[in-house]
Amino acid sequence: MMLLELVSGGRNSEQTVDEEGTFFLVWAAGQLNEGTYLLKLLDNRLNGDANLEELSRTYKLACSGIQDNEIQRPSMCQVVQILEGVMDASLPPIPRFLQEISNDEER
Repeated sequence: MMLLELVSGGRNSEQTVDEEGTFFLVWAAGQLNEGTYLLKLLDNRLNGDANLEELSRTYKLACSGIQDNEIQRPSMCQVVQILEGVMDASLPPIPRFLQEISNDEER
């Protein structure tokens, strides 16, 4: 979660992304799984100045870190290797708790 907050420039606890009050984490996970342009999730104060490869790696890692099952989350050693670019990160599925929040928001 902290990685998403750092890159987006906002706090998850106080951040919504639209008039309907969509929870930031639900929106971000959906954007990533849909393959939406990565800079959409970047802090506006950075004016799009980011390395897309590093940004992609960071988002994938952030989504891995919020998985429901702790076994699916990377170890700290893996986190460092992914951030350094030594190890690849794949985009995990949207966690079940986010799917449930998303379904509740759609109702």
